[in-house]
Amino acid sequence: PEEGSSGCPVPRLSWMSVLRSAAILSLTGIMAYCFLRVQQGQLEPPKRDMAELQLHGGQRLDHRLRWQGSPALGRSFVDGLELDDGGQLRVRRGGVYRLHIQVTLANCSSSTRAARPPRATLTVGICSPAAHSISLLRLSFHGGCVAASQRLTPLARGDTLCTNLTLPLLPSANADETFFGVQLVHP
Repeated sequence: PEEGSSGCPVPRLSWMSVLRSAAILSLTGIMAYCFLRVQQGQLEPPKRDMAELQLHGGQRLDHRLRWQGSPALGRSFVDGLELDDGGQLRVRRGGVYRLHIQVTLANCSSSTRAARPPRATLTVGICSPAAHSISLLRLSFHGGCVAASQRLTPLARGDTLCTNLTLPLLPSANADETFFGVQLVHP
């Protein structure tokens, strides 16, 4: 035995073992903290402001398209936004939203394209509050059967989105051909 040693061999730990142990202890502490916060109700699930809507059937009395959203309808839903009785979508939380829309005209084919009015348009805009009314998208069918687009745009709390289609054109009620969606991408 060397001077000052007890004669018992002391195992040396590698740096990797020390780092691995520290990482495990840190993760365990973070998980315990999160578990306690969830149990106390202090952590909320992330807010998802999004909607995927399909056309509400029925007669069109004016230029507005009316939408509906519910899992019972298939692939449509409304989460964090409000769909009013008139089928218009109201924003509950301001931020930057991605809008997308596709409208296919009913009974449209290559033989009926020539009969379509050349100025047929689809618009998406903010219709309420009136002081904040603005057009966000204006699409032309260009003699075809489908108009589709998407864009990012800032929306304020309380903005109501409206979609309008030139009368007397009728949109297809098929959810694969006509739909409207909104998703919050940045609060």
